Amino acid sequence: MTLSHVDEALTSGARLCAICALLVLSARTIARWRRLGPDGGQDMRRGPKTRPTNALSPEERAAPVATANLPEYRELSPRQIVPKLADKGLYLASESTFYRVLEAEDQNTHRGPQKPRTSERPSQRIATGPGQLLCWDITYLPTTVRGRFFYLYLYLDVWSRKVVGWGVHEEQCGAFAAELLDAACARLGKAQGERVLHSDNGKPMKGPRCLQ
Repeated sequence: MTLSHVDEALTSGARLCAICALLVLSARTIARWRRLGPDGGQDMRRGPKTRPTNALSPEERAAPVATANLPEYRELSPRQIVPKLADKGLYLASESTFYRVLEAEDQNTHRGPQKPRTSERPSQRIATGPGQLLCWDITYLPTTVRGRFFYLYLYLDVWSRKVVGWGVHEEQCGAFAAELLDAACARLGKAQGERVLHSDNGKPMKGPRCLQ
């Protein structure tokens, strides 16, 4: 297909060097494809024809798998297994080879007694009216003293963008943030179990008073 487009362009008066620059090909490649015939544009690479000299033998591939399944190592990752074997004066394979062999045996999964980490998307909250969903954050307020700041705590209603609570404090404090939240919810008539508050993962936002 490429050669047919090249021939069409040449027939229309285009120069070969301009065509090759547009296709990011060299003129020698076009000539070689013409010389090889219809299959000249096919990828003729077939990979190495001989086995690498440093390839692992079946016994060498079985050793890391058997070691990783031993009771003392079955809860450890290859990153932990290799140094422990080195402390005993044993070297079976590199860390990357351990991972590669376990991957080939479908054993490169979570290893350890703890629950594997999961990534779950949080449930979506949609505000359809005022007072249903609040968001808040803390920002710096510069003072006349260089390097010293006050902290502005601000609560917004997501639906109306109305400021429902705010306060200024000398430090970032979860207790102060919780008091402002209680006061804002009281003005909105929201009980503790009816609060839906969006925030980032800052330290004051994750305080126990704010999460109650």
